[in-house]
Amino acid sequence: MIRDWPEMKALALSLDLPQVTVAHPWGHESLKAHGKMWCWWSPLEDAAVFRADRDEREMLMQAEPKTFFLHPHYARSDLVLVRAGRIDPGWAQVRLIRDWRASAPKRWLKTWMAENPGHIAARA
Repeated sequence: MIRDWPEMKALALSLDLPQVTVAHPWGHESLKAHGKMWCWWSPLEDAAVFRADRDEREMLMQAEPKTFFLHPHYARSDLVLVRAGRIDPGWAQVRLIRDWRASAPKRWLKTWMAENPGHIAARA
């Protein structure tokens, strides 16, 4: 299980995805993909933040309330928080690849996938 931001960051960077950069929005380190927030730890809670539309977020929170939750700050966004120490690395990897692909410009992604068929993100 992932326990903190250094472990979360290490997992994200181990995916070796292009167009990922380190940023410091609002004074907190995060990772951006294609210039958009991609992977970060909440400065308000001891938790990672993941994209999830409202229906998915509700389903996750109902299914595993000890793992998934929402801070009022994130209520208007399509995000869900995952408590430190309860983040499954396999689940996080799939989410990170999905979100990385979703944020990529479509023409760029199509070309990159064709040029990198063996990469984990091209197979996802």
